[in-house]
Amino acid sequence: MTDPAPASPQSPQSSGAGARVFRVGDTGPAVAEIRARLDLLGLVGEDSAAPATYDAALDRAVRAFQQQRGLSVDGVVGPQTYRMLEEARWRLGDRLLTHAPGAVLSGDDVIALQQRLLDLGFQVGKIDGRFGRRTELAVREFQRNVGVPPDGTCGPATLKALTRLAPIVRGGRPNAMRAEERIRDAGPQLTGKIVVIDPCVARMPEAVKEQDAGIAARAETLISDLANRVEGRLVATGVQAYLTKRAGADEATEVERAEFANRTDAHLVISLQVDASSNADAAGVSTYFFGLDAHHAWSSAGERFASLVQREIVARTDLTDLRSHAKNWDLLRRTKMPAVRIDVGYLTNPGDAARLGDPAFRDVVAEAIVVAVQRMYLSPETDTRTGFLRFDELRAAVR
Repeated sequence: MTDPAPASPQSPQSSGAGARVFRVGDTGPAVAEIRARLDLLGLVGEDSAAPATYDAALDRAVRAFQQQRGLSVDGVVGPQTYRMLEEARWRLGDRLLTHAPGAVLSGDDVIALQQRLLDLGFQVGKIDGRFGRRTELAVREFQRNVGVPPDGTCGPATLKALTRLAPIVRGGRPNAMRAEERIRDAGPQLTGKIVVIDPCVARMPEAVKEQDAGIAARAETLISDLANRVEGRLVATGVQAYLTKRAGADEATEVERAEFANRTDAHLVISLQVDASSNADAAGVSTYFFGLDAHHAWSSAGERFASLVQREIVARTDLTDLRSHAKNWDLLRRTKMPAVRIDVGYLTNPGDAARLGDPAFRDVVAEAIVVAVQRMYLSPETDTRTGFLRFDELRAAVR
């Protein structure tokens, strides 16, 4: 196999800038490379007189890219946005694709490969743009079917066969149907299920930290407490629950937390955090699941779980409904099982902050989350209406 094309000499990856953060006002060759990448995607528009300057036009282009890719839209190019810019430049056929444990290839070309294999009836798992073990197995199975040596590498011969057999009919919901079947096979009982709970402290805006130096510490205290309440209730229903972090411990990266969840072979992942904004009027609860709107790919099971959690919390509290959204954050993308992130209100909003500070309110939220876990596994015939199933009923069912 030939090595992937190297990054250009002035690219963020080769210059070491991938670990840096760029925003309006910055200058230099890495900024010029960011602009060139976005220009290739048709997002920059007319050339700037100062291509190496991070100006307002580049800020708008970065925000548009982040919106398309399911990232946090802040106009700041940090490590995750860098990675997405790198992935966006690849087209199927630009390079050989193979499974490399410890250095998984990712990019738009992998998404295209996964989608073609899925359309042809091969199981690739999540359409996530990462050439993992399941994608390799799908490539090998395809190669065996078309008479190509089954080496698991997508090279010229495999690509030619894929092009020749491009299905006339596309679409449907094969991954969604498989996910629904796995959930049915798991059965309705919570006893024996494994759930990973991820108490996460959101990155606070600088303006917020300047106004309130203790907000991050309060956020950690509240989220740790909420995570413990969710954990206790899940354990009482027979679930084996794991926390990615205990109060006071150092926080791991999203990738490390996703890998932890995968090692536990969990059924579900629940990430918890509170939000903050320089706008004190920002308020409400929102949930997020894995999705790539730019490629019309998402986790159907994750979407369903996020919707159940959102509806239960809204039905049981007076938090503003900010709805469920598809995102491409690392924790949601890299977990093998359905995962949801829950932003339970804004500490910078007086009303939300007062609610979150009330232990009885956190009890209600914890119950809503546990009920959503149960409803994930109930059939339509045995499911109950949103907001009506109670924790005591779940606990009684395991006695």
